[in-house]
Amino acid sequence: MGQLKSPGEIEMMREAGRVVARALSAVEAEAAVGSTLEQLDEVAAAVIERAGAKSAFLGYHPKWAPTPFAGVICASVNNGIVHGVPVGRQLRDGDLVSIDCGAYLDGWCGDAAISFLVGQEDSGDVDLIAATEAALLRGIEAAQPGGNMGDIGHAIAGPARAAGYGLLENHGGHGIGRAMHEAPHVPNEGRVGRGMKLRAGLVIAIEPMLIRGGDDRYVHAPDGWELRSASGARAAHCEHTVAITPDGPQILTAL
Repeated sequence: MGQLKSPGEIEMMREAGRVVARALSAVEAEAAVGSTLEQLDEVAAAVIERAGAKSAFLGYHPKWAPTPFAGVICASVNNGIVHGVPVGRQLRDGDLVSIDCGAYLDGWCGDAAISFLVGQEDSGDVDLIAATEAALLRGIEAAQPGGNMGDIGHAIAGPARAAGYGLLENHGGHGIGRAMHEAPHVPNEGRVGRGMKLRAGLVIAIEPMLIRGGDDRYVHAPDGWELRSASGARAAHCEHTVAITPDGPQILTAL
């Protein structure tokens, strides 16, 4: 089920979420043709440090990963979907960049992601990012007290599938609170009225990951961290930390 949070705890999570939102905004503003992923990581690190917060990603080492994560942000480019390590790349004209960031403040975590284009914009990439942002907003709107987890997945996947996009297989969102990853799993596909009941006080990270061309499959990068589309198609990732309240869903990772 996941531990339910009190209104006061949700407000504390909102403060952590604002740190993440500021970091992502600063990274997007800094990104340009010729920027390196290391530079973008330094921008996010500075925002987090100034806020008195701590990165949720740096040093994170789940059992499946070969090494601790070596950045403050996940930076995935073009056919990179998620978990890209921010090293060894200079951004080029037309790159599609997905940035994921998490931070702890006073023991509570916020987690969010954005996707954007650098330089010349391809119309298909513009549509992909817009579709991913729309899928996120639909998922948030479906996160209503008394509803079901399947409502969120259905809201995300239905129009995305109809538009011809793939959704990263075997991955979705998650509960969040004192830890970055808590129960429950939040699927990006589902059936209305099915799955766990949604209750006020539940805080979840909703994160659709859409792939051009309709193929859901992925491969691991040589570093063992980044997931890339198996087809080589470009992908986008958008995420917010969301609290389910008696008045409906509230985004906690907004400025």
